Amino acid sequence: MDSGIFFLLVVVVIGGLSLAHYIRNFYRAQKVKELYDRKKQSYDAILQQYIPYYRNLDAAQRERFLKRALIFKSTKKFEFVEMLEEEHMSLLISAAAIQLTFGLQHYLMDHFDKIYIMKRDYHFGLFNVPFQGHVSDDGIYLSWNNFLRSYANYSDGDNVALHEMAHALAYVNFTVHDGEDEAFQIRFMRFTITGRQVFNRMKAGEMNMLGSYAATNYQEFWAVCVENFFERPEAFKMQLPELYEAICKLLNQDLLKPGLLLQPVQEVYA
Repeated sequence: MDSGIFFLLVVVVIGGLSLAHYIRNFYRAQKVKELYDRKKQSYDAILQQYIPYYRNLDAAQRERFLKRALIFKSTKKFEFVEMLEEEHMSLLISAAAIQLTFGLQHYLMDHFDKIYIMKRDYHFGLFNVPFQGHVSDDGIYLSWNNFLRSYANYSDGDNVALHEMAHALAYVNFTVHDGEDEAFQIRFMRFTITGRQVFNRMKAGEMNMLGSYAATNYQEFWAVCVENFFERPEAFKMQLPELYEAICKLLNQDLLKPGLLLQPVQEVYA
């Protein structure tokens, strides 16, 4: 085949894929806008009822949060395993992802198109210990009873939704590189300079508010840091101030400062 014709075909294929991607995103944005306009009051009430983080946002931030949650929700297929789906469930699970990524430019975790919701603790693979949640290449798994418990008791640093979303965020950025955020990757390396020091001390026997499970491996350390950052920010900052500052910069938010976000984030749903 002539090289000129081959090049033209490549351009046509790439152009066609780009156009298809644009059209898909355009129609998705239209559907999300229609859903937001129709449901914003009822969805706002649901989020205020269940998500303490959302309750503490100002009106403009709540609008931004809900729009992001609806976009995230529209990109996922929620599989309810041996339980009936209720409308608020997928919204709340999406809210957990948006809480974690509220300060980030890229928040859709594109690699994951399925989220599985179990009624309660479940068994996975050859493990004898029941799971509350996990992340694997085929999706994000959560148990609904533990999800509800996590947000009902929002001060113990134990939140299965935030924990698994932290694993999912790391997975898309450092394992599959699908939907990655280069700015987040750079900041994570900076966070790790401080994080590894704390983690290594914990492996050597030093204990702190993060608890022994955080010393299992660095992936669990990261997820436990996320749980405690959101649920116990005052204690986190007091006991581990350098680590707290590092995770603030990583996630681009500080729950203890007015305005929440450290740097403005350009939105892509407008």
